[in-house]
Amino acid sequence: MRYQLARRGLKLMAAMVVAGAAKADEPTAVATYECIGLYWKTPASAQGTAQHRVEGAGEWKRALPLVYDARDSEFRGSIVGLAPGTAYEVRLAAGDREATLKTRTRSDRFPTGETTELPAGDSTQDFTIAKSGTPEAYHLITVPPGARVTLDAMNKAAANLVIDANYVIVRGLELRNAAQHGILIKAGRHDVVIENCHIAGWGRMGGPISFGNTQGNMDSAISAERGAGRLTIQRNLLEHPRGASNDWDTGHPAGPQAISLNNSAGGNVVRFNDIWSTEDHGFNDGFGGGSNFSREGSPNRDSDIYGNIIRNCWDDAIESEGANMNVRIWGNYLHLFYNGIATAATSRGPVYIFRNVWGESRRTHRDPAGGGAIKTGERDEFGGGRRYVFHNTVLQPRGVQTVFTSHVNPNCYTRNNIFDVRGALAPKTDREPASDYDFDFYSGNDRGVAQEKHGTRGRVAFLPSYKLEFYPAARVTAVRYGLYPTDMGGGEKRNITDPVVTMPNPVIDAGEVLPNFNDDFTGKAPDLGAFEVGRPPLEFGRRAYLKYDEGWAPWEVAR
Repeated sequence: MRYQLARRGLKLMAAMVVAGAAKADEPTAVATYECIGLYWKTPASAQGTAQHRVEGAGEWKRALPLVYDARDSEFRGSIVGLAPGTAYEVRLAAGDREATLKTRTRSDRFPTGETTELPAGDSTQDFTIAKSGTPEAYHLITVPPGARVTLDAMNKAAANLVIDANYVIVRGLELRNAAQHGILIKAGRHDVVIENCHIAGWGRMGGPISFGNTQGNMDSAISAERGAGRLTIQRNLLEHPRGASNDWDTGHPAGPQAISLNNSAGGNVVRFNDIWSTEDHGFNDGFGGGSNFSREGSPNRDSDIYGNIIRNCWDDAIESEGANMNVRIWGNYLHLFYNGIATAATSRGPVYIFRNVWGESRRTHRDPAGGGAIKTGERDEFGGGRRYVFHNTVLQPRGVQTVFTSHVNPNCYTRNNIFDVRGALAPKTDREPASDYDFDFYSGNDRGVAQEKHGTRGRVAFLPSYKLEFYPAARVTAVRYGLYPTDMGGGEKRNITDPVVTMPNPVIDAGEVLPNFNDDFTGKAPDLGAFEVGRPPLEFGRRAYLKYDEGWAPWEVAR
């Protein structure tokens, strides 16, 4: 039996991701909870600079310089690491032109109005949410106090929950056995929050696409139709689809996904989710969508993907492809994937990839050879946007084969990464504008077009822990190649070939200062990689940055 929650306001509202109208030469800002994307149409200059501060504060802080896109006559760039619900001032300069603007990050304290409590206990009902809230009073769909709600579609309904409304919060539900999607967000819907939910057992049984079996491809725990935007997907457990993606033995993977966005309007935040399965029921992509070679795509623009644990993917752990205009991807832990983060294409840019950790990669069930840390590439007019790659840690053993895939990778800027990789760093060919690779640790022997004037090599030691931390050890053992006179003690000296020595870890204090991205470094200079020695560790998954007694979902504690 299908139940439809009362409908109010049938007109679909376009998702507003650009904050207000502005004159052609005035800058605009688009904020998420912790970042601000900047846009400024102005004549080209050697450099566009940005500074920011909390409104009314005395000190201005530098941000990374803006990127000029001659195709649009526009400077673009992001400010990261901000506080939610806070007013900021931004000061821009390019040549002899200056501009200022005020903006506010979005608050993640959502005001609620009408509350709809679904029936407690196990239910075979499916629901359509068709009543919108307002910016001042979200429509909350949740569980009764002290209870749990489990919606089991028993394969009779395409989705457990359909959202055909705006300003909606779905909180604390357990969803399973949907015939296609756990939650389906209809086209053009916006300002939807999905949090503290558990979705499992969705979708159709899949199989190798090379055998003509496309059933179940892109069936998702959470799926959003074209033009949906300003979605917040946070602290959910998305696990164990019923179907399974094939691996690369039988062609390009095709199968279920955890989260899929179809040509989104942008403004999305996907954070602190646990996404995993078994290898036999693995995902195609953990997070992804389409269209890849476009000026839209997934997540399109002004979006953040951070703090997630994503694993068991036979293609990409994170697929961020299309416009990639002021998209920020940071602080994710990726494990058991083929390519870690896919960015083909980045047609507008910039996309920022920073402080992520890559674990094991594999091509098939039988072939342990890994893929790439970052997939690149472009097609026709879809490409050319800037990629920033900062402070990531790509690990061995059984890690990726290459840093960037063999596709062209123009307009890429890397700094302060640990690339513990057996294969190539960069493609052997490139297109204009040329890329800039530097200050990275790279353990392989094929740099491709990368020059790395200040890069480091050698051996790196890590101190892993149960919290998925990977701090560099203070000292490492390494072979010092060559013939060296050595004092053996007691007046005896010998020439020793290739001695094994203990030395300071080459990745500590070896980085370049990047304003707004590593201002809080300790020591003489920033450390390479995702973790800064002496600073609090990164945390991943749906319980990251919470106290022990915070954030328990109803389906975890209710009996």
